[in-house]
Amino acid sequence: MKELLLVRHAKSSWDNPAVTDHNRPLNSRGRADAPQMGQRLRAEAIMPDLIISSTAKRARQTAEAIAAELGYDLESIASEPTFYEADPDDYLTRLARLDERYQLVMVVGHNPGLSDLLSELTGRPDNMTTGNIAHLRLPLDHWPAITTT
Repeated sequence: MKELLLVRHAKSSWDNPAVTDHNRPLNSRGRADAPQMGQRLRAEAIMPDLIISSTAKRARQTAEAIAAELGYDLESIASEPTFYEADPDDYLTRLARLDERYQLVMVVGHNPGLSDLLSELTGRPDNMTTGNIAHLRLPLDHWPAITTT
C-alpha cells in the first residue's frame, strides 16, 4: 500500500503587490503554522520517504518548515515546477513516475489543484484550506497505478 500526504501551503502574504504570485512568501501566521504542521506529523510518527514541493516560495517555505520539524534533510526536498498552478493530472503524472522505493510521499502544493486531486482520489468533494494536510492510504502497490485509482 502506498501513502500520500497532500499539503496545502500555509498562509501567504499579500503585503507587497509588486511581488509576483510565484514569489509570495508566507505571512507571519503561515510562518507560525508551518512548523506546527510538522510537529503534528512528528507526534503521529508520520515521516515521508520523499517530499515534493511546488517551486512557489510559499510552498517551498512550508515544505522546509515541516521537514525541519521532522528531521528530514532539507536538501532532499524535490522541487516540482508543474505543481505551481497544477491540476489533478499534473500531480498524478508526477506521482506515477515515482520510484517504487517510496512508500509515503508528501506533496506540497496549491488550490484548486490539491482539493480537486483529493476529491478525485477519495470520490468526495473537499476543499483544503491553507495549512491543511490530507493523509491518504492508497489501494495500490505501484505508483504508476495512481493514474487509474
